[in-house]
Amino acid sequence: MNKFVRVTAIAAGLFLAGASFANEAPVTLETLPQLQQEPQDATVSERVTARFTRSHYRQFDLDENFSAKIFDRYLNMLDFNHNVLMAADVAQFADKKTSLGEELKTGKLDTAYALFNLAQKRRFERFQYALTVLARPMDFTGNDTIDLDRSKAPWPKDINELNSLWDAKVKYDELNLRLTGKDEKEIREVLSKRYHFAIKRLAQSNSEDVFQLIMNAFAHEIDPHTNYLSPRNTEQFNTEMSLSLEGIGAVLQQDDDYTMINSMVPGGPAAKSKNITVGDRIVGVGQSGKPMVDVIGWRLDDVVALIKGPKGSKVRLEVLPAGKGTKTRTVTLTRERIRLEDRAVKMTVKTFGKQKVAVMDIPGFYVGLTDDVKVQLQKMEKQHVNSLVIDLRTNGGGALTEAVSLSGLFIPSGPVVQVRDNNGKVREDSDTDGVVYYKGPLVVLVDRFSASASEIFAAAMQDYGRALIVGEPTFGKGTVQQYRSLNRIYDQMLRPEWPALGSVQYTIQKFYRVNGGSTQRKGVTPDILMPTGVEAAETGEAFEDNALPWDSINAATYSKTGDMKPFVPELLKTHAARIANDPEFQSIAQDIEKYKATKDKRDIVSLNFAQREKENHDDDAIRLNRINERFKREGKKPLKSLDDLPKDYQQPDPYLDETAHIALDLSQAESTEGNAAAK
Repeated sequence: MNKFVRVTAIAAGLFLAGASFANEAPVTLETLPQLQQEPQDATVSERVTARFTRSHYRQFDLDENFSAKIFDRYLNMLDFNHNVLMAADVAQFADKKTSLGEELKTGKLDTAYALFNLAQKRRFERFQYALTVLARPMDFTGNDTIDLDRSKAPWPKDINELNSLWDAKVKYDELNLRLTGKDEKEIREVLSKRYHFAIKRLAQSNSEDVFQLIMNAFAHEIDPHTNYLSPRNTEQFNTEMSLSLEGIGAVLQQDDDYTMINSMVPGGPAAKSKNITVGDRIVGVGQSGKPMVDVIGWRLDDVVALIKGPKGSKVRLEVLPAGKGTKTRTVTLTRERIRLEDRAVKMTVKTFGKQKVAVMDIPGFYVGLTDDVKVQLQKMEKQHVNSLVIDLRTNGGGALTEAVSLSGLFIPSGPVVQVRDNNGKVREDSDTDGVVYYKGPLVVLVDRFSASASEIFAAAMQDYGRALIVGEPTFGKGTVQQYRSLNRIYDQMLRPEWPALGSVQYTIQKFYRVNGGSTQRKGVTPDILMPTGVEAAETGEAFEDNALPWDSINAATYSKTGDMKPFVPELLKTHAARIANDPEFQSIAQDIEKYKATKDKRDIVSLNFAQREKENHDDDAIRLNRINERFKREGKKPLKSLDDLPKDYQQPDPYLDETAHIALDLSQAESTEGNAAAK
């Protein structure tokens, strides 16, 4: 599901202002703020428009057709689920769609502000209606359902259709709380507080919210990685780049009424817990010794403000797992100070009888990575390993220079990546030292979250025939972004009353493999594909609705150092036989089949309590059975319930275990070929 809303924040030590609603007068329709743009916004809009139209990699005309696309994106950012505005509301702005580009050029954003104010009014009316629905008795024994994704549905034609959608929404909210064991009184208190908070939150909106939204509707229509950062978000970005963060180490994203885990900082508390995954939604936050606070419907920055805190303090998160499941779990994390140097490569050695496989876990391409890997290679040499696995799963990239220098450790010399700018000029980034630091069997493990610099390294190893690539197809991010401030040195002299003007990030270059193909959209396809888990098919650059296209340029001049292709058929055969008898992969296969059978209906959720409770119990029974089967194989005592599972329990990693076996198979194959060549 491609989201139009892409507002993110780092839940780790960023200075964010939380809203306080104590002792405030009740919000009424008359007291809702009618927002207007600030004096500096016109100048900012002109500068953003000029920067994007002149310097962005994607060359485009801000014409009527492009204006209409920006308008549609803005509309969906305001009401992604099409359950706030009505068809007539949208129709009254129809004649403004094609002129939005001119408004951006001139900085007179009347349409954007008028539409935002109307959406605020309609949202106020919806939450007031939700409070009236909450007062009614509800029946959870029927066949009612709710569609959780109405992003492609028509706008409601009238108030009756809109009310029907909100009848289902309130019922869904109440049912979710019933399934957690709350009684009716508690449920009404929680939801009443939630809806009242949402109404008060409307009154906290300001001009910066509107301006950032319309600027990002424009930016995201160009490509997914182009952004406008408001002054506050610019400050957040700079704090992130200072690499001194205190918190849980997670990037959060607004997803309709939910705060969703967009990604996790490698080595941070969230990633290390193993109990939080990308796509999970945070529905509650609790401080140590204090009750859990419901945060559904909160602004993203307010949730982040609640999660952040000093190093060593604890925070409890109530997490709703990714997908349509409704059973929450509570995860307790200890906030940490996160620095880049704490995310260094880590090496472990797996032993299989007399054979050894070294595994280097590289969470990110930080400055200094290559030097750290050299040190680990020296340590590895003393342990006489048979093969090396480089684990790049969930590695979202980092410094391009490190991707090039890391590649150079495994090849004598030659180009590693080609980079093309928006004028068509191509440069090659190469390894030139002529030294190979490791010549043995090499396997690179990737997944759908391996992106950017990870893909450059994996692609180079594949193109040179130096390594076997194993895992899932990678993310497919083959672009380079540039950060630029919108402030000018003369602003404070000419307009001393203006605040800072914010900044932009925009795409300026594309990556290409040495074989000439782009990593954009397609990513890197492994030589050996692992079975792909739940919803992997919808993760990646190719599923963004306006990602830059895949293309190719001339191949660079390079000499292959090996060839994996002759080994692949036999390695695949051995791999397939092994996972067919592996209980962990059998479970993965069952999950894949279940996902395929239900994927077309995964957004249609029953509002029948008995059915939903049975679904939860069935899921718990499957998980408990798998854990007990695992414990049985390990000679451990079975559990009576999931509540008995130790908090420090570590799930197995079948993908890494199987990759280690493949690495040994490759070692044997290369050894056999070497012996045959020697004869």
